[in-house]
Amino acid sequence: MGRALAESSPAAAAVWAEADGALGFALSMLCFEGPAADLAMTANTQPAVLTASVAAAAALAERGVRAGLAAGHSLGEYSALVVAGALRFDEAVRLVRRRGEFMQEAVPVGTGAMAALLGVDLATAEAVCAEAARGDVVGVANINSPGQIVIAGHRAAVERAVAAAAERGGKKSILLPVSAPFHCALMKPAADRLAAELERVAVSDPRVPVIRNADGGVTRTADEVKPFLLQQVASPVRWTECVERLAREGATGFLEVGPGRVLTGLLKRTLDGARGYPVDDPASLEKAVAAVGGGAA
Repeated sequence: MGRALAESSPAAAAVWAEADGALGFALSMLCFEGPAADLAMTANTQPAVLTASVAAAAALAERGVRAGLAAGHSLGEYSALVVAGALRFDEAVRLVRRRGEFMQEAVPVGTGAMAALLGVDLATAEAVCAEAARGDVVGVANINSPGQIVIAGHRAAVERAVAAAAERGGKKSILLPVSAPFHCALMKPAADRLAAELERVAVSDPRVPVIRNADGGVTRTADEVKPFLLQQVASPVRWTECVERLAREGATGFLEVGPGRVLTGLLKRTLDGARGYPVDDPASLEKAVAAVGGGAA
C-alpha cells in the first residue's frame, strides 16, 4: 500500500519518512511489505491509511494539483484536515494511532459487528435498528450513498437488524470484516479517551473549507476542529450529506486520495454526472492530473 507512489514521487516519499519518524517505527515497511495481519490491526491501519492518503495528496500537489475543498470518510476526515492545514501531519499520525487503539479497546473483540444494508433508505435502517435493539446497542453508522447504509453495534443486535431489513425489502446485507463496531454508541469510551489526546494537539484555521462527517457542516476555523472530531467517533458518518455539501460549495471534480476506490463509486451513486478520480498509484496520478489540468480541484 502506497509503495509505488513513494517510489515515484519525492513528495510522497517524504510523507512516509515523516510518519516513520513521528511514530518511532517503520510504518512504511509494514505497509510496503506486510505482514498483512499486523497491518490489519486498527492501531496500525489508521496511521497507515492516513499516511497513504496524505502522501497521495502530496504527490498531486507536487504536480500542481491542490484541493479547493476537502472531506474525508471517517478516518479520512483527519487526512482532509491535514491536507487543509488544520492539523500537522506528525501530530495527526500519532493521534490516529491512539484513536485506533482506543476504538479497538472500547469493545471486546467479537462482541460487536457492522453490516452494510443495501437497498434500504435511512428511515427503514433506523426503524430496523430500533426494532432489533432489545436492550443491546445497534444503530446507523455510515450513510454512504442512497441505498447503502452501514449499521453497527452488538453482534446479536446487528444480526437481528439484518434479518429485519430483509423482511422489509432490503436487497442484500453484508457483514463487514471489521475489528470493532465503529461510529455507534459503543464507541463513547473511545471518544472520552481521545478527548485527552486532542487537548495536546495544536490546530489551525484550515486553508480550505473541510466538510464534516458528524453533521455535513463546514469547518472554516480552528475552533470547530476538535469538537467535531470527538463527536465523529460515536456518531454516524453522514457521507451522502458531505458529498452533497461539497457540490453545493462548488466542487465539480473529486479526487479520492489513498488506498481503494470506494468513495469514487459512492460519489457516482450520489451525484449525477460527477467526475471522480482515485489517486493511489502512479498511473492513476497521471490520469487525475491530466483530467483536472493542474490547479484546484
